[in-house]
Amino acid sequence: MSETALALIYCSMFAFGETEARVPYNVGYDLHYVRVDCRTETEVIELGLDKRSSIDSVHQALFAASQTGLAPKVVMIDTDGREDAYEFQVRTVAARAGVPYEVIDANRLIRWQMTEYFRYYPRPGAEGF
Repeated sequence: MSETALALIYCSMFAFGETEARVPYNVGYDLHYVRVDCRTETEVIELGLDKRSSIDSVHQALFAASQTGLAPKVVMIDTDGREDAYEFQVRTVAARAGVPYEVIDANRLIRWQMTEYFRYYPRPGAEGF
């Protein structure tokens, strides 16, 4: 499953936020945008797989937070059950910068999405069942 799909699951089912939210900013006379993986009422959350491409997650979270006034957060999606060099780097930099850091297992996200229906299914003996 792709990073984008896993980020969508996390944002919609765990953080209850807006995925791929555009954050505008001005430089001189030009208007630019960055995309935030997940934006809630209180946080901008950058999610990344436990790969090299996630090294800039802290930077992205801090920049989006500076433009929105929301708190930054980094969530690493673990695909192999162990902390590797990239996860260690992101965790270390996040701690140094004071950015909350969380790790969530990719398989947990997938299972959570697959079983969502059952959490809202009427239980035997419930009214209307």
